Amino acid sequence: MMKNKRASEEQSMKDLMDIFKQKHKLNPGLDKVDVEKAWMNELGPAMKNYTDTIRFKNNILTVHLSSSTLREELSYGKAKIIKRLNESLGRELIQKIILR
Repeated sequence: MMKNKRASEEQSMKDLMDIFKQKHKLNPGLDKVDVEKAWMNELGPAMKNYTDTIRFKNNILTVHLSSSTLREELSYGKAKIIKRLNESLGRELIQKIILR
């Protein structure tokens, strides 16, 4: 008969999920998904039509836009966009935005 193995101390589900994500190196992939969602939510549904690809690596968000006019307009407010996205994410995850 098998016995259930339990940790000697209780842990919250959040702590267990964090341990699991670290052990299996899932944080970068989950961060990328969170950043993509934040981009679409914070910049509105119209932005979805102009966003070709989103890449997130090493705390740098690279967004390929189909409109050069929009790219130029957004480039003036990069600091504000970073602030809004990080607030939406609940942590300082994005350090730089590259618009292409």
